[in-house]
Amino acid sequence: MRRREFISFIGGAAAWPITAGAQQSDRMRRVGLLTGQIPEDAENKARRAAFEQGLQQLGWTPGRNVRIDYRFSRGDAATSRKQAEELVALAPDVIVSSGSFSTEMLLRVTHTVPVVFAIVPDPVGSGFVDSLSQPGGNATGFMQFEYGLSGKWLELLKEIAPGVTRAIVLWDPAITAGIGQFAIIQAAATSAGVDLKPVKLRNAGEIEPAITAFARAPNGGLILTASALSSVHRDLIVALAAQYKLPAVYYERLFVAAGGLLSYGANFTGQFRAAAGYVDRILRGEKPADLPVQAPTKYELVINLKAAKALGLTIPPSVLARVDEVIE
Repeated sequence: MRRREFISFIGGAAAWPITAGAQQSDRMRRVGLLTGQIPEDAENKARRAAFEQGLQQLGWTPGRNVRIDYRFSRGDAATSRKQAEELVALAPDVIVSSGSFSTEMLLRVTHTVPVVFAIVPDPVGSGFVDSLSQPGGNATGFMQFEYGLSGKWLELLKEIAPGVTRAIVLWDPAITAGIGQFAIIQAAATSAGVDLKPVKLRNAGEIEPAITAFARAPNGGLILTASALSSVHRDLIVALAAQYKLPAVYYERLFVAAGGLLSYGANFTGQFRAAAGYVDRILRGEKPADLPVQAPTKYELVINLKAAKALGLTIPPSVLARVDEVIE
């Protein structure tokens, strides 16, 4: 059940006028979209649908006046680089990227094609833009969070499971965002009284034995940081946390809907709908350098009560009072 609306963006798409009737060029415009996810993933489909709906509300109809070329790398670096090159070679008017992984690959390939990113942690720290207010290059978009949010995941883990003294942290060291998130969690671990076990997100063959070995000792918990590989291995990680009764905190609601315990993060589908607004503005002549990066003004806290019951946890009233959605 939802207790309140949980996300809006500064100057977001809702504030932009619907311009379906505005004059447009007869030329078919071309838009690329690069994501590290799996194409058949339900959430990935929902984000693409939100993006296309946003474009249509602004007068851009796929197949009539805009063509959208999709690429899905499944979290693989070599594939992402190849697909970024493919999209740029198509000479698109603008490319939308999902996550820091895809954005980094695109910006390695082009410094001229406009890029609108979504779900990117700390785009300034990652070197994608000069500043949030004045991006300065060929990229702009919607940030996922600042790295400081990562410390909240550890705080929430201790709050809902005070007995946790050890935590396995799944992270991707191949991306700047992975390093930044883990650094914040590591900095918060000492004061929280939690020993960390970092595990690199590479493939299922490494994730499963690492979690299995960690779970042999008591008082353990799990934190999953944000990356394309986190999404690719979502079902496996949620299943292993349940199997070994590890209280787990995730960065996105989707994990909780899939059976995970708790998540704290922004609404990513909403970011894709908002990204359509920036694509529209670029197609009409504006430059990414002049469009400020937008940050979430609210994050949603989601809890799965069924998962909590299976773990034998009673969610503290202090946490329930802050919850945006309870999945029962």
